[in-house]
Amino acid sequence: MATTRTANAHWEGPLMGGQGTVSLDSSKTGTFDVTWPSRAEEPGGKTSPEELIAAAHSTCYSMALSHALAGAGTPPEKVDTKAEVTFQPGEGITGIHLTVRAGVPGLSAGDFEKAAQDAKAGCPVSKALAGVKITLDAALV
Repeated sequence: MATTRTANAHWEGPLMGGQGTVSLDSSKTGTFDVTWPSRAEEPGGKTSPEELIAAAHSTCYSMALSHALAGAGTPPEKVDTKAEVTFQPGEGITGIHLTVRAGVPGLSAGDFEKAAQDAKAGCPVSKALAGVKITLDAALV
């Protein structure tokens, strides 16, 4: 069964001097402020589209890797993923770097690397972001 999740953005004023909010409506977990400086300079306590993409990608990737490892008979004890989304004003999103550290008893480093690369290719968010170069640093802990 397909699911649909909803977020809403509200913006007031011009790009450079304006401000807005984004609400996570499906989960009702919050409304977050956003401004151009929070996107192109320092966050200053506000979010950005790129931070939201990083949150989605790190979560999706962790879930995809965990599922693949469990399906191969080597369920992970833990999977920690950091996604770094690079935004260049005037160009857009120029890259995403995933760093994953996982505890997987009984799995070799080579087998983990293969599973990690396969999860990167198969993660639905990775697929949705296929137009951006995605790199991966994967290691067992």
